[in-house]
Amino acid sequence: MMFEYFPENYPWSMATMMAVNAGGIISEIDEVLKDLKEVSILNDDTASQAWHDAWSKLGDRNQRLAESDAHLNRCISSGQKYLRAAAYFMTAERMCKSNSRRRLITYQRMLDCFELGIRNLKDPVTNIAIPYEDTFLPSLFFPAIAAPEESSTPCIIHFDGLDVMKEYLYLMGVPQQFACRGISTLLLDHPGVGGALRLQDLKLSPNTEKPASAAVNYLESREDIDPNKIGIAGISLGGYYAPRAAGFESRLSCVVAWGAINDYGAITKGRLDGSGTNLSVSHWEEHMHWVFGTSSREELLEITNKMSLDEALENIRCPILVMHGEKDRQIPIELAEKTIVGAINSPRAEFKIFATQDGGVEHCQVDNCNLAIEYMADWVAKVFGTNGA
Repeated sequence: MMFEYFPENYPWSMATMMAVNAGGIISEIDEVLKDLKEVSILNDDTASQAWHDAWSKLGDRNQRLAESDAHLNRCISSGQKYLRAAAYFMTAERMCKSNSRRRLITYQRMLDCFELGIRNLKDPVTNIAIPYEDTFLPSLFFPAIAAPEESSTPCIIHFDGLDVMKEYLYLMGVPQQFACRGISTLLLDHPGVGGALRLQDLKLSPNTEKPASAAVNYLESREDIDPNKIGIAGISLGGYYAPRAAGFESRLSCVVAWGAINDYGAITKGRLDGSGTNLSVSHWEEHMHWVFGTSSREELLEITNKMSLDEALENIRCPILVMHGEKDRQIPIELAEKTIVGAINSPRAEFKIFATQDGGVEHCQVDNCNLAIEYMADWVAKVFGTNGA
């Protein structure tokens, strides 16, 4: 089970574990969080401010240390501290409401530290603007570690969830695991998440095949990508995004639902009426209105009721992997089961349940994310027949 730093506050405990998974140091995290135990039960603006200030303090510290290392030409040490600062600023921003001035400021600080981190580490990841309608989608491309004789490699398009972003997937080590198995990765901030939402105000739509198609179009233009081996994965609400996209974008060669969400309308209704599952952020309803561009519960339900995979699953004709934690407190395992059962035309449908005896039982394996990342990367490598299979 997940270590719960705040036993009375699931969103805060989960976010703390996410920060650890992104490279945070538990001793310094404890240093700033230990005084928040009482305020954590309030779940109000005072608590949100305290959360933001505590994590920003860690971001400030690591940014300052990174700058000191950079002045001494300690590029690797500087880069690592910048990335840790990015993880802390990301966590600080997570509990801010959409209309909070500090949200955009802190998000930009995260981006700045992230950019300095990958630059100082000379990381091969590059920022890519994917053409999309009359604008673009921010993305990160991480190339495969390919054998010398390979002129092109497979690629996974990785979607975010409701409240994560492409930088988090990088900091967790997702593209690095694919790369060492001969697979490139395109981490995408699609409408409703990350920079697409914060900087361009692009709202989430149930039709996730549209941004997926834009990503495929881009990848097909690259000589270093095999156009016949482009797959898609999604984490958390990405467990809806990715299968939906695969059901209506036939160029996708495989799909991974990491935390499968078969019916987001049912999840939303339960959370709104108080009978539903645990929330991912403290201000969940306000966050949902921001993401979907709605102003009432009725509008929100009208959109999320369209987010069912029933039609899409029958259309999936590529291999599909569904990964789910045995004790997921956000998405009932029954919805994951519906996803795999519904993929009746997939030539290879696999359902991986992370059980208590092995760990990774929580939502998207936040209690042990490496288990899921490694399993997913191994599965995709086997499907594509790369050197990591």
